[in-house]
Amino acid sequence: MTMIARLFATVSLLSLPAAGIAQVASAADDGKQIERTFDAQISSADQLAWLRDMSSAPNHVGSPHNRANAEMQLALFKEWGWDARIETFQVLYPTPISTTLELVAPERTTLGGQEPAVAEDPSSANLQGALPPYVAYQGDGDVTAPVVYVNYGMPDDYDALAARGISVKGKIVLARYGGGWRGLKPKLAQEHGAAGCLIYSDPADDGYGERDPFPRGGGRPAGGVQRGSVQDMTQYPGDPLTPGVGATAGAKRLTRATAPTILKIPALPISYGDATKIMSRLEGPVIEGRARGGLALAYHWGGTDAVKVHLAVKSDWSLKTLYDVIAVMPGKTRPEEWVVRGNHHDGWVFGASDPLTGQVALMSEAKAIGALAKTGWRPDRTIVYASWDGEEPGLLGSTEWVEAHAAELARKAVLYINTDGNGRGFLYAEGSHDLQHFVNAAARDVTDPQTSVSVLDRAQANVRASGYGDTSRRDDDAIALAAARAGGDMPIGALGSGSDYSAFLQHLGIPSLDIGFGGEGGGGGSYHSIYDSFYHVTKFDDPGLVYGAVLSKMVGRLVLRAADGPRVPARYGDFATTVSRYVGEVKKLAADQREKDRALRDLTREDVFKLASNPDDPTIAPANRGVTPLIDMLALEDAADRLGRSAHDADAAVERMATLTPAAQARMLALLRSIDQLLIDPAGLPGRPWFRNLVYAPGTLTGYGAKTLPGVREAIEQRRFADATTYVTRTAAVLNAYADRLDAAAVAAK
Repeated sequence: MTMIARLFATVSLLSLPAAGIAQVASAADDGKQIERTFDAQISSADQLAWLRDMSSAPNHVGSPHNRANAEMQLALFKEWGWDARIETFQVLYPTPISTTLELVAPERTTLGGQEPAVAEDPSSANLQGALPPYVAYQGDGDVTAPVVYVNYGMPDDYDALAARGISVKGKIVLARYGGGWRGLKPKLAQEHGAAGCLIYSDPADDGYGERDPFPRGGGRPAGGVQRGSVQDMTQYPGDPLTPGVGATAGAKRLTRATAPTILKIPALPISYGDATKIMSRLEGPVIEGRARGGLALAYHWGGTDAVKVHLAVKSDWSLKTLYDVIAVMPGKTRPEEWVVRGNHHDGWVFGASDPLTGQVALMSEAKAIGALAKTGWRPDRTIVYASWDGEEPGLLGSTEWVEAHAAELARKAVLYINTDGNGRGFLYAEGSHDLQHFVNAAARDVTDPQTSVSVLDRAQANVRASGYGDTSRRDDDAIALAAARAGGDMPIGALGSGSDYSAFLQHLGIPSLDIGFGGEGGGGGSYHSIYDSFYHVTKFDDPGLVYGAVLSKMVGRLVLRAADGPRVPARYGDFATTVSRYVGEVKKLAADQREKDRALRDLTREDVFKLASNPDDPTIAPANRGVTPLIDMLALEDAADRLGRSAHDADAAVERMATLTPAAQARMLALLRSIDQLLIDPAGLPGRPWFRNLVYAPGTLTGYGAKTLPGVREAIEQRRFADATTYVTRTAAVLNAYADRLDAAAVAAK
């Protein structure tokens, strides 16, 4: 049986009588024809024209061009036959009035400022209305202090400093991008008493260590700066002043002083050209190992009065208006069920790659679906296309929309599909694991333009080639390699944060996907800089936007199949298998941490660290924080085991669905429609109740990176052992509720 037939009928042909087989075959043929018609409307030329226009001027929140882009999209959606509108929200979004950075000792040197133009890229000289390099939601201030290099500025880096007796209190830290989310760097610096924070892109991570710098290649040049948000989104994303509610005109707001996601110390991003001028003057022991980056100099920790920097930031802290474009195509038979598809349209400067390569792909899909509708076709479910504003500073537009429509979305939304910037190369997918097979099925039916095989076949080939001779694979890599070798479904990743799916999945529990292509080309060095331009995208990222068209075809299939199938094609066994693996991981985490704690106790007692200390770089033993206790995880293990059995029975029942009476089908579909929302715990996670999904969350110390079973996993990692015990019970409860619903669906099929 074809994959299309599985998606549109969700039943084996062998289980049907002759009339049923004919019905399934007809549905499959109709689905294929709809997708062929859809594909014929997808045009890279369209996408290039939209991209050129939309990236022709700065697109930051509050800029005239960002609003013009929203209004242009609104007009196009209406022209294509959608019921479209703009929804506005008023959010706190600081923009810099002035930024100052200068080296004041050992000599005075002016640093910072706008990035230099590049002759090959005309956009880089067209900066009227552009803001200087900055990070949003830092704390304004004016400080002069010595500089301490803190590597990535993550917790283990502060442990390394403590082992050397180096304090950052009252000083300005210099951290490099990478190792964790941007916003954690000034947050952790603030928690350690620093007076300010500078963040630079080290060329080992984001420059000539990876590829030729721009304009010869797509890597970050010496003058390039990565802007970004440092809002503490691990507590909650969206408008800092209106947590949990939409930022409408009449919303009750916190004050800036009481908003917990706004930092208190000043911070700026800088280029590695400027970082070199500071780093080359720092004193202290020479740094070896992982803390040493790729600059052509010896790295030192600094911290003495020999090197001082003056850092000052002053911002406009007024409310700014967001413009979310919302386009709706009502469903003909299930209008109360929504398939929501989104991408954002705001950028830090021109935003050609991030986010507009994804946005123009979304526009292609909307145009093609509009063309289908003009032939008389209508989706069974309602399709909602959303062009979000304010993603870059903190997922503002999507979060405020979700919070404003939370009750309606909880009743109606069956799926959210997200994209962001797109590149070329290999398919990647992250999301709710009951949708893993759904993604793979669509990927089997989309052709890779460079090889003429399916994008799934090419993704499998990439994993197999990368795995050849690699003896140091992580568990996730080993699982992907085994799947690729078997020629089966490829695993999808878990969602953390960093794009507009967060409020859907982690606040409301709506199953979500994030899709894109990448891994080839040399475009990463333009990220969040003035060089993220139309020239850069078409020269390095995705020439001709060939993969923009592929993204539209991939996501379009997901939208159409979710909108027209008897149900959103979930397979619950994939979710159960993944959860079982996560339970094994947290058990191993606790055991490994316990053994490490015991080893530290023994090594300290035997003076091993003291004896091994280098006189040129003396260190002391790490702090002894006790031994991780035994944590009873039996309830979690039992819940995972039960979930596996229930998922098996439910998947088998779904395969028989077309043989059921209409009443039985309706009961089963009603039970399964909102099942993912059962993973929500109203109390949320410890210390951050906005995040309520007990299976998927961004890490408090990773930011973008996912933490799975986060209530248990992070409690162990952060040594909050009472929380770990509590969240074993709470997590087991949501998994058992999920299994209860699967059991009820299986009973409905009998």
